[in-house]
Amino acid sequence: MKRDFYEPSKSSKLMRLFWNAAGADRYILERTTYGDKVKYLCLGGIIIATGLMAALAGGYAFYTIFEPRGNALNSFQTAKDIAGSYDAIHIPTLFKASIFGVFWGLIIFNIDRFIVTSTGKGDGTENITGKELVGALPRIIMGSVIALTISKPVEIRMFKTEIDVKLHEKQMEQQQAYKAKTDSLFATELASKDKEIAKIEQDLSAKILRHADLEKQYIEEARLITVGPRALAIKAQMELVAKEIDGLQNHPDYLRIKAEKKEIEKKREADLASSEKVAAGLDGLLERIKIAHEISGTTISLFITLLFMVIELTPIFFKLMLIKSPYDFMEENIKELIKAENGIEVKANYYQDKKGYEKDLVINHQVLRLLKEKIQLLEAQSELSQQAVESWKEKKKQDIHQDPDSYIKEQPETA
Repeated sequence: MKRDFYEPSKSSKLMRLFWNAAGADRYILERTTYGDKVKYLCLGGIIIATGLMAALAGGYAFYTIFEPRGNALNSFQTAKDIAGSYDAIHIPTLFKASIFGVFWGLIIFNIDRFIVTSTGKGDGTENITGKELVGALPRIIMGSVIALTISKPVEIRMFKTEIDVKLHEKQMEQQQAYKAKTDSLFATELASKDKEIAKIEQDLSAKILRHADLEKQYIEEARLITVGPRALAIKAQMELVAKEIDGLQNHPDYLRIKAEKKEIEKKREADLASSEKVAAGLDGLLERIKIAHEISGTTISLFITLLFMVIELTPIFFKLMLIKSPYDFMEENIKELIKAENGIEVKANYYQDKKGYEKDLVINHQVLRLLKEKIQLLEAQSELSQQAVESWKEKKKQDIHQDPDSYIKEQPETA
């Protein structure tokens, strides 16, 4: 019907999308004032924006958790050298993070949508009373938790460069501490093996010196005179010492101890080589959040969190402060029409419960009508059944009266 005093503006697809996000009724909004349309448009925009921010924050958090571990500055240097960019992206992790981000954003969007649509309009005035605040408290707590989960990934992304530098310093400290601990763990074992080897090599050195001295004597003796008994005796001693040297050098205990020392050194080198990998494990989401708090300080971190809490909680307080408008009265009218159409009567503040709270009485007239019809039907069926039994009884009596012998023969014989 065309009005002379007011003609509603047409809605666009984008506007209807935002209305749907806010849980508003398109049928009513298209017939109400422009102010109502804008209010629910803004409300839906906040909910959609929160879902998008949650998707980005969740995706980044997931990427930070599952990206390949390494030196905090490695990706910075590699990307700069290869592509002229300062961000090296791991494509498989990015793909998984994108899927998770979309999924997380949809979850937050639906939770926000439920929180906002389930929040009433209070008493229809701009004031938020204590009773309204208490009623909205569970939704406020849920919204605060959601805001916190969104703000932290955003915070670590804002301070990413500073966090990478600080994290690199911590990784280097961790690496040096791990190396020192590794060296101290293997130092005792290596010292024990060195002591055993030194004892054997001390005897070996003495025999080598003895062999060298005998060789010198033999050369001098053979140069002065022909090889005589003394030279032969020296040569025999020299050969004996050479055998002793060879025996010590190839002794099983000596070879075993050297092999054990080599294995210990190899294991130590392997552990030292893994120190960089161990230090890289320090690069996690929790560690980055801690460093972000150290860098930004309590004030800035709190300000960022409060900013997201304001964005998240605005729709809740916004609905509590809404003044009743034509949309609200039309919505109530439609609800009453639907209840009347379905035979539902509500008597407000009809009785008090045990605690003294006034309660509404809900009468479902259609249910009562069906119940009465069902009761009457059952009563009629019972009455007809009774009449049928009486008629059958009378007919049997007549049959017995006309032919009692036939009735007696039909009875089963008793034992």
